[in-house]
Parts: sequence; structure tokens; C-alpha cells
Amino acid sequence: MTETLFLTSDEVSGLATPAEFVDAVRDAYRQRGEGADAEPRTKLTNADPPGFLTTYAAVLPETGAMGGYTYSAGFGARDAWFMTPLFDAESGEPLALLDGASMNPFKTGAAGAVGVDALAREDASSIALVGSGSQARGQLRAAAAVRDVDTVWVYSPTKEHREKFAGEMDRTLDASVAAVASSAAAVEGADVVITATNASEPVFDGDHLEPGAHVTAMGQYNAKKRELDATTIQKSKYVPDLRDRVMRDAGSFIHAVAEGVVDEDHVHAELGDVVAGTEPGRTDDDEITVFDSGGTGIETVAAAHLLYEKAREEGLGTTIDFSPASESLTGE
Repeated sequence: MTETLFLTSDEVSGLATPAEFVDAVRDAYRQRGEGADAEPRTKLTNADPPGFLTTYAAVLPETGAMGGYTYSAGFGARDAWFMTPLFDAESGEPLALLDGASMNPFKTGAAGAVGVDALAREDASSIALVGSGSQARGQLRAAAAVRDVDTVWVYSPTKEHREKFAGEMDRTLDASVAAVASSAAAVEGADVVITATNASEPVFDGDHLEPGAHVTAMGQYNAKKRELDATTIQKSKYVPDLRDRVMRDAGSFIHAVAEGVVDEDHVHAELGDVVAGTEPGRTDDDEITVFDSGGTGIETVAAAHLLYEKAREEGLGTTIDFSPASESLTGE
């Protein structure tokens, strides 16, 4: 038997700061750039009741952990459950099983912030945020950990939602956060643009991007959906989290290819390549950069291991027993 730590969502909520998530995820992407293995998501769908099952995984040898997500969404309950198994990368033994619900916005936000840190101008101080849900909150708090942000403009379609979000973030961050009435009003003049939506069509006009702007798009992991228009893709130095997922589910890029404005060679490099220094990131202050964050096991494993270590230090969680196959299969 192997004792494995089980951690509930409540137990890991608040255990790590946005900056700590960013540091862990940045190091994980460096490992990816130096050869760590990771696979794009696999999505299995069900028609009746409608829903899907998603998995993805990564091995982070220097962190000493591997694992990923297995989660369901939709179905009869019209909800989602985030199961996060974490294994020892040397022995293969299960270290922990986490409920990843409260971790999700922070690990995804950390990936977005690593993209900002690697690709945005060093003096970037203004952010346009399209979206006002939990993922938008995670993206903004993480981005504020890597740049000295003084101004944030928030847009989402429902006025009440964007104003409530802006008020909350204005109190949380050392920055002025205000709601605006359109995505154009948010994007125009912004150094960094973050999209955190479930939109099927582009959420802003790429012609409104300022020279030198950076875009992090985290809501486009469906081939039929896109947050970014073809203009944005065409104008940008395009960096995805994983190259292998680009023509599978990076909807904005797939649409741009279909429209004939770019081809697959337009992919500059993976984020890990830029973080590891094997490929250049931004090379001048006027170029437009895009980080396409579709979600990977890289940030999931990094965040889960960070929480696992902190939980052990604080004595949190309960243990569950797993039997090694050598015992269970032989009965010895």
C-alpha cells in the first residue's frame, strides 16, 4: 500500500499567492522548453446528455512530479469536476489527489502571466480585460504579479457583471480598475490585452491593437470557437502553450489558416521555448505578440505540486491507500 494525500478544494484554497503560482508555472514551462514531456488535451464528448470528458498530462522531472487533469463538464448536472492526480516523477508512486476546482483560475492565470512576462514590453502598465468571471479574476491577479500595473479597463457584455468585477478588483489590486462599455474602449491604448471568455466569435477588432501590445487569450480551446480575429493572428508573433494543439483546438489560429492569412509556419515557438531561452520572445517594442493559452498539464502539475508541498507543511489533507499493481495483480 502507498499512502496518498487527498486534498479538498477548500483545503488548498488560499494556500498559495498568485505570485507563487506564477513562479512555479514559469519554472515548469522552462522545463518544457528544455525537453519535459507534455501532451495536449484529449476531449471526449457525449451527445445525450450533452457533456465532455477532458484529460491532459505533463512530466516535470526537476519538480519531481507528473500528472494532470481529468475533468468532466456538462452532462445532467451541467457542472464541472476537476480531478487532479499527482505522481512522483522518479518512483511513479501517487503523491496526491487534489480537487482542482479552487486551483483552476490561479493555475490558468499563472500560465497567462508567464506569457505576459515572456512577451509583453517590460514597461507595460495598462491592461484591457475582456471577461469578468473567475478565470478573468485569476488572469488579472496573476498578470499584476509580473508587471507594475496602474490601469485596468474591464469589459464584458453584462453591465452589472463588469461593474461588480471592476469594483472588486479595484479594491484588491494596487491599480485603477474601471468598467467600460465596449471591448474597443478597453483595447484601445492598452499595453496588454487579456481575453477570458467562452465566446464563439472574436471579442475585439485586431485593428484596435496598439503597436507593441501583447495579447493573452485563454478561452479558445475549441476548433469552432475563437476569441481573436484573423487580423490579430496575422499581425502577431504567435506563441502557443503547446505546438501540437494548434491545429487541433486553437480556434483563432485555425480560422486564420482557413481564411488564408497565415499558415502553420506562422507559429513562432512554444511558450516553453521562449521561457527557456531557446527561442527569442519579443524583439522590439512595436511588435504585437500573442500567447494562446489553451490549457495544459504543465501549469496543472506545477500548481498541484506547489499546493501539495504547502499542504504537507501545514498538515492538511487526509490519506488514502493505493495498492501497487504488483500486489493486486498477483495477490501477494
